[in-house]
Amino acid sequence: MPVARATPPRVVLIGLGPVGLRFAEELLPAISAGRLTLTIIGAESEAPYNRVLVAEYAVGDLDRDELTIGDVAELRAAGAEVMVGARAASIDRSTREVTLDDGRRIAYDRLVLATGARATVPALDGLERLGADTSGLDDALTSGVCVLRSTEDAERLRARIAPGARIVVLGAGVLGIELALLLARTGASVRLAHFGPAPMPRQLDRGAAAVLTAALASAGVEVVPHTRAEAVIARQSADGVRTFRALVTSDGRRIDGDLLVLSCGVRARTELAESAGLRVGAGVLVDARLASWSDERIHAIGDCAQVADRAPDAPDAGSGGPSGLIGPGWRQAEWLARALREELDGVAPGAFVDEAPGVVALKAEQVDLVAAGEVSADPFAPVPAGEKAPGVAVWADPQHGAYVKMVTTDGALTGFVAVGLPRTAAELSVLYARRGELPADRSLLLRLDAAEEQVPRPTGRDATVCVCNGITAGAIEDAIGDGCASVADVGRCTRAGTGCGGCRARIAELLGAREAAAA
Repeated sequence: MPVARATPPRVVLIGLGPVGLRFAEELLPAISAGRLTLTIIGAESEAPYNRVLVAEYAVGDLDRDELTIGDVAELRAAGAEVMVGARAASIDRSTREVTLDDGRRIAYDRLVLATGARATVPALDGLERLGADTSGLDDALTSGVCVLRSTEDAERLRARIAPGARIVVLGAGVLGIELALLLARTGASVRLAHFGPAPMPRQLDRGAAAVLTAALASAGVEVVPHTRAEAVIARQSADGVRTFRALVTSDGRRIDGDLLVLSCGVRARTELAESAGLRVGAGVLVDARLASWSDERIHAIGDCAQVADRAPDAPDAGSGGPSGLIGPGWRQAEWLARALREELDGVAPGAFVDEAPGVVALKAEQVDLVAAGEVSADPFAPVPAGEKAPGVAVWADPQHGAYVKMVTTDGALTGFVAVGLPRTAAELSVLYARRGELPADRSLLLRLDAAEEQVPRPTGRDATVCVCNGITAGAIEDAIGDGCASVADVGRCTRAGTGCGGCRARIAELLGAREAAAA
């Protein structure tokens, strides 16, 4: 008598952005083998694309095709059911079903939320929310005011970019600064307004912030610190449309402009989880298995997730919300897909631990800046009795836009920031990733950027070029040797350059080196 085969587990994924796509791709071998089924619910109608690079698309540095990172047809060919332009309306945990906005119901054994994050829109007097935009995912705002998270946002911004256009960017985090620099290159008049005394307050110390501010001014970006935005002034046209004209601060200052771009951080899209009764803090609260505190059959990954120790009496709020970085979400997606495959083999997966360091780099032609770890330590601060001060080395040349600060514990690098010193920053990034020790003579690192010193870049084949995906120089060189002739080709073959984009220039250098060697 034949033995009945068990029904393969039904996995449902909500969200087909970069993190959801990575999760789906990692499951494809198991889907093709009939070991599980995957249904993907994606709210956007277009192919998955890299949101991190939409600013480059907005200013015309990239074509739309260069943003694409996945092919829905390939997912379907491998056996996944992909629903694009479909929105999940609710989750019924008792019946394990997802209901779509058109009434269809999708059953699941495991549900994975990869709903990402939305741009934070501050409450400003005079700023209108005009109902859902054409994507149906976010609110349309007063004409002349926008955020930058989607290709639709980018196209809205692109339509207003012109030489001499007065553009105000509110928010001086990494994305706000990168956008301001890109806009300045178009010939626009750019003012970067931010709360507090210095840009990038989470990553920079006072010295680095001062050098960065000067570098921004040299690049054509006027920095306006201590800006507590309070209201917008809009002018109403004859057809009744209100259009942005100025940002007003709490101390009565007025910053005039033709366009206001809000770059005020992001917040997790948790509405669907909350309506299903899942515990939520800065994101959907998940444990070390990336499973919801409230329901072990529901997982969350990427910017919609907050990884925290499960504790019944723990408050819902806390740290660990959306980082805005793509690398952590990809590592969660890969780990969860691997864990589901291991469960099929009867193997209990271990805990998710993200040991990859968080290195922040501005991807801008005009300014080189890389930072990682904690850099607030003061080398001259008194040390309490019984405590050991961290090692701090600082070198500054503000007149020429160069600054580096290195913080060590027991000799190992635990934090650094480098401005205007790209080769020094590259070496420090490698040492930081390895928790390596600095040379006893710290000045040796500075010589890497000396014009008269022909020191080879400290990157062998094993050195990491793409931090987001962990792709080495050797893997990229091999892909070039196999016929990859462009940065886009290398991205398709290795995934390098498909994250934050900060390594695209280095990939181009490797391509150029191969071309020069072949000449």
